[in-house]
Amino acid sequence: MIGKETTAGRAAKFTFLGLWLVFSLFPLYWITVTSLKDPGDIFSFPIAYWPERFSLENYQGLFGKADFGTYLVNSLVVSTVAGAVATAISTLSAYVLARFEFRSKSALLMAFLVTQMIPSFIALGPLYLLMTDLRLVDNRLGLMLVYIAVCIPFCTVMLRGFFENVPDALEEAAMIDGLSRLGALVRVLLPVMRPGIVAAFIFNFVNCWNELFLSVTLMNSDENKTVPTALNGFISSFNIDWGSMSAAAVLTILPTMVLFAFASRHIVQGLTAGAVKG
Repeated sequence: MIGKETTAGRAAKFTFLGLWLVFSLFPLYWITVTSLKDPGDIFSFPIAYWPERFSLENYQGLFGKADFGTYLVNSLVVSTVAGAVATAISTLSAYVLARFEFRSKSALLMAFLVTQMIPSFIALGPLYLLMTDLRLVDNRLGLMLVYIAVCIPFCTVMLRGFFENVPDALEEAAMIDGLSRLGALVRVLLPVMRPGIVAAFIFNFVNCWNELFLSVTLMNSDENKTVPTALNGFISSFNIDWGSMSAAAVLTILPTMVLFAFASRHIVQGLTAGAVKG
């Protein structure tokens, strides 16, 4: 009886997981299929879940009618630079918060956490005025600086947990052997922290890559727009270009999928390392 119940429970569990997997992957499948349909077949009825003929016209239109390659390059440059700089600054900030005690430490941590509770679009007005005064509107450098400022609080709190799981004895032993505190950080702690740092960079990169409100507000010209802004441009008052939007969405998803595929081991190690304090 127990064996039958166990078998039935396993069957129910795998059935539920299978249905959930189909439910989760279907939007990605539908976007991909739509991008490969002929524009005239997208609105055909009855709905075709598999195209009768495959077409690359939607992808050709992206790079022919719209300069989508420029948008991809802009997003790649902005996300990589902003993610790397934010990760580097956050690593140093997290080290200070994990290893030193000072009067405003608790207030600083609380401020970092509070910033994550405030929707970013609330600050769009003052931020736009500030960037206008600094002459950084419609400038990739300005967008990078904004992204760096947005990413640092969460990344700092995240990396602080990783530093607290690294024993102080490693750093102390390195300093006894003659290394300075900075040398111990660079040559001893950072190699140990590599999974956490990689995980933090990936989170920063993905957040910058997918961000819409700030890029729409600060980027005006086509040569400076990023991919989310380009995707938003396919929606007009009277029409939505589903074919081009689906093709653009597929090309937008691919870099993050490749990044997660190659760095999945570091992500898992980083998240598990910061999950439990030793």
